[in-house]
Amino acid sequence: LAAGFTPTAVMEFDGLDTIVGLEDALVALGHAPERIGRGVELARRLVAGEHWDLVFNIAEGISGRSREAQVPALCELFDQPYTFADPLTCALTLDKAMAKRIVRDHGLATAPFVIVARAEDAAGINLDVPLFAKPVAEGSSKGVTGRSLVTDRADLPAVCGELIARFDQPVLVESFLPGREVTVGLIGDGDRLRVVAVLEVIFTARAETRAYTALNKDEYVDRMEYRLVAGEPLADQAGRLALACAAALGCRDAARVDIRCNAAGETNFIEVNPLPGINLVRSDLPIMARMTGVSYPELIGAIVSSAGRRIGL
Repeated sequence: LAAGFTPTAVMEFDGLDTIVGLEDALVALGHAPERIGRGVELARRLVAGEHWDLVFNIAEGISGRSREAQVPALCELFDQPYTFADPLTCALTLDKAMAKRIVRDHGLATAPFVIVARAEDAAGINLDVPLFAKPVAEGSSKGVTGRSLVTDRADLPAVCGELIARFDQPVLVESFLPGREVTVGLIGDGDRLRVVAVLEVIFTARAETRAYTALNKDEYVDRMEYRLVAGEPLADQAGRLALACAAALGCRDAARVDIRCNAAGETNFIEVNPLPGINLVRSDLPIMARMTGVSYPELIGAIVSSAGRRIGL
């Protein structure tokens, strides 16, 4: 905000509490972390010849649908080791339609969808209501509101028009899946990629709508409940789908995959976050770790160890 960005533009960015928590965990693991800052500062320091054993990348980037690829691309340009996914995966997965196409082409389940680039095109799409509309290349539930769930086809052009005007990008419109929603935490790389936990997202009576809207996310204490899913078919089905989708999309070190069931209870891919949130208190992956007996430093250590094995540290 001090640099002149709007609150919406920085919604995905990590706050100081996340940075301090990560820093403390790395110190507890015996490392000597150094704060770098955002991408432009990383670029300046790399050009100046600085180098680190490992960059722990939590940068979402700024501007454009490939913004999450900016820091990984800089690191690769200067042969700087870093955590998490490479530029290709970061760019592909931010564009939800691209990610769904790759998942679909691998024979994995995802809800039918279309891309609406102009509001007037929305009236002609060949999908039955209810539908769900959201910006095609945003994170942190940007643009997801109570209006995103469309039950009357006549409302769709207006909903799409509002999103296009606000975010200056096409809208992903997909069949709404009415079943249970889970998010699956993953740790590792390649053959070592494993499920941390399957966490069900439950919408309370106070939820804005039965979807992970920005408001539901911000006020999760009152509007949401979370519970581990274990010992039932959904846990196994969601875990296997998450692993397959993460592998198809090239995720590594850690990821979080969102999955929702259709009316028949079958799991479908929604989206993946190859740079999962790591806030000690609020982020899903640390919550999953804590609920399964894994401390925050242990979680961060597992991510660092995965990256270290991959790059030969």
